[in-house]
Amino acid sequence: RVCRKLQLHHFCSRCENTATTQHTRSLSLSSEKFNTDESAMAPQRLRDLIRSIRATKTAAEEREVVQKECAQIRTSFRSEDSDYRCRNVAKLLYIHMLGYPAHFGQLECLKLVASPRFSDKRIGYLGTMMLLDENKDIHLLVTNSLKNDLNHQTQYVVGLSLCTLGSICSPAMGRDLAGEVEKLLKSSNSFIRKKAVLAALRIIRKVPDLMENFVPATRSLLGERNHGVLITGVTLISEMCHISPESLAHFRRLVPTLVRILKNLIMSGYSPEHDVAGSTDPFLQVQILRLLRILGKDDFEASETMNDVLAQVATNTDASKNVGNAILYEAVLCVMDIKAESGLRVLAINILGKFLLNSDRNIRYVALTTLLRTVQASDSSDAVQRHRATIIECLREPDVSIRRRALALAFALINKENVEGLVKELLGFLAICPSEFKAYMTTNLFLAAEKNAPSAQWHVDTALTVLETAGAFVQDEAIIAVIRLFAESSSMHAYIVQRLYHALTSDISHQPLVQVGIWCIGEYGDMLFAAPADDQYTRPGAQNDVLDMLQTILDSTQSNQITREYALTAIMKLSCRFPESLDRIRTMVGVYANHVDVEMQQRSVEYTTLFNQYSHLRPGLLEKMPVPERKTAPGGGLADNGGDAAPATTAAPQQQLPTAPAAGGGGDMLLDLLGDDPVPTAAAAPAAAPPSSSGGGTLEDLLGLNLGGPAAAPMAAPAAAAPAAASLLDLDMGLTSQPAAAPPASNNAGAGSLLDLMGDSFGAPAAAPVAAPAADAIPPITAFDQNGLRINFAFAKTPSNPAVLDITMTATTTQATPLTNFVFQAAVPKAFQVQLRPQSSSTVPPMGTGAVTQVVSVNNPQRQPLRMRIKMSYAVNGAPVVLQGEVNNFPPNSV
Repeated sequence: RVCRKLQLHHFCSRCENTATTQHTRSLSLSSEKFNTDESAMAPQRLRDLIRSIRATKTAAEEREVVQKECAQIRTSFRSEDSDYRCRNVAKLLYIHMLGYPAHFGQLECLKLVASPRFSDKRIGYLGTMMLLDENKDIHLLVTNSLKNDLNHQTQYVVGLSLCTLGSICSPAMGRDLAGEVEKLLKSSNSFIRKKAVLAALRIIRKVPDLMENFVPATRSLLGERNHGVLITGVTLISEMCHISPESLAHFRRLVPTLVRILKNLIMSGYSPEHDVAGSTDPFLQVQILRLLRILGKDDFEASETMNDVLAQVATNTDASKNVGNAILYEAVLCVMDIKAESGLRVLAINILGKFLLNSDRNIRYVALTTLLRTVQASDSSDAVQRHRATIIECLREPDVSIRRRALALAFALINKENVEGLVKELLGFLAICPSEFKAYMTTNLFLAAEKNAPSAQWHVDTALTVLETAGAFVQDEAIIAVIRLFAESSSMHAYIVQRLYHALTSDISHQPLVQVGIWCIGEYGDMLFAAPADDQYTRPGAQNDVLDMLQTILDSTQSNQITREYALTAIMKLSCRFPESLDRIRTMVGVYANHVDVEMQQRSVEYTTLFNQYSHLRPGLLEKMPVPERKTAPGGGLADNGGDAAPATTAAPQQQLPTAPAAGGGGDMLLDLLGDDPVPTAAAAPAAAPPSSSGGGTLEDLLGLNLGGPAAAPMAAPAAAAPAAASLLDLDMGLTSQPAAAPPASNNAGAGSLLDLMGDSFGAPAAAPVAAPAADAIPPITAFDQNGLRINFAFAKTPSNPAVLDITMTATTTQATPLTNFVFQAAVPKAFQVQLRPQSSSTVPPMGTGAVTQVVSVNNPQRQPLRMRIKMSYAVNGAPVVLQGEVNNFPPNSV
């Protein structure tokens, strides 16, 4: 019986446990179902979205998560779910920050802005600032909400609306809300005032006409003790001065107030609320210094007021930390721009000198850039010169940007007193500097030597050293300038040619050096055997040694085509310097009559003809060149290759412009800007001359050549062709000159025939009378003047075709660094045809020391008013620059 009771009790317990388990399980299932329904109704939180996106491993997984979430947000927006609208917009803004499209949430942001809850307004205004801008018309819908919130009782709601207005304000919105902002500027709440000032700043930028509404409130802003209001007020005044220079006279009355505020910041003790790395509110100090720089520029009275406080800033600011360096830098800029005392300017330059010793490369770069801007001032040059050794040390800096700035500053420091020592330092750097600096350095070294040379001997030695050190990085215009220099140094011809011969015997791989050496040997080869100017240089033992070296250059695979043309002409010139080697020279020249290059073949045929049929003219044609004339003032020789200094073999610049775009070219944006279709024009090439009827034509027919040269003068023409013929080979070597003494008149006809054979335009009589200026001469104009680049146009009509207008473009720059890779382009409407001749150079020299010229021929058959779109591209210190402009001010008589 007892056992039965125990069994029954055990059975009941099991049944009870089973029932309890089943009930618990049913409760658990019900809870899970309830949670599932609730999760299906409520979107996930922002933190969950961020966590899920960060958990993705690939970009595809991230896109999948974002697209799924965006679909859920769109569904919620369609259902007008206001409970979770704030959460969905917050997630959408995070998605927008990741770079995915979120424009479909713009209207939802406006709904949140209109909500009475602060949490909704906060997210709504944030979304409005991120998803809307003044270019979208939808942003105007928020104007009414902004106006209501600007008058709200809660300062935080007013602050939200002011921040939004300062971010997306458009001209229309500014005009509508300027009155409310003006009222808020007078608020006693500093939290609202500083935000109202920023909103006013945005309004006057968009609508400058409304600036007068906010000017009266500026004086009270400077009397505020709150630094947030002070810094915004100073920023507002600076912007007003920038927008309206006429307001400078009004705001200069505030200079004593600004000086007092700045002095209090400097002399005040430690303030935990405003202290940043030991400086009291450096942000406010910087803004005040910038405003003082604007107000003190070109005003002696204002500058005198701020001299003392600037000296205190320069002496009391701690330069051991970056915060102090920022304040000192602004103080230096202020001193350099205002009419400061000379002692204060020296103090500012000494601060920059300390910056050059700083371990931070950014600070050194800032110091070099600032010194480069101030070195041109006459009263600051001596102070900058004291830091010359530190500047030269910066050339060894591994940072390429610092080296580039230090190099530009070093060239700017060169004057007649320090040219020898500074050029010596730069020549040492030229030997080890990277290739990207060599072309820039060689051009500027030639310019500096030409402008500041203490003696002719030093100038020649420097030019030769640069040629030997720079290698193949000497530009074409520099070669021309060096050749002109050597031609002018008549007392040093023997020294020059012997040193160049010594250099060519050891290395013929550097083409610029080889070309200059060949030219000098061709002109002054007889001086190779004169008394040695210096025993350390190798001299040839015989004439054949010189000819052997020239033959080696002709046969070398390192010689380019221009160098070979130089060498062949030099060999021809030596036929008058080395009469004992005449037979060998004739053979060397004749070998190239069948050369694969047309230019070499033509030269060989012409020179052989000169040997065989015009031997009596050879001494006159091959005599030494007189000193060439300069077309620019001293210091501009490097850029002057636009006329008499351009070698015939290198007439085309390094980057030749196309004469006209191809028809239908899709890439011609220049003509598209004019709104006309491009018109193809012929390439820039001289028109073929009609056949000559003189004796020279017989020689051309005999040779089977049509060289396109000018027709020979009749037998009874004045005896002026012979002097022009006397300089034929001189022109071919690279320089022109005044005509030499004329040979006997009996040679005139033959000379004219030979010039026809040469096929060049210099066959015209040199003694032609100069035409008197026409009464209706076309005045020149300035077509473009921006960023230190000036483009001038000079005009001339073609007498044979009045419909053709020749425009001579002259490009100059006022910048301290040359403009390299300069390219000028022009486009005209389809009623005109334009033809661009080659540029005189691809480099515009700095500081107006030279110019680049180019002839643009415009055919105007319909005699319509001319308009032209121009485009200039160049590089400044390696940085590309592209400028465009339209010329509509052509003179009336240019049509």
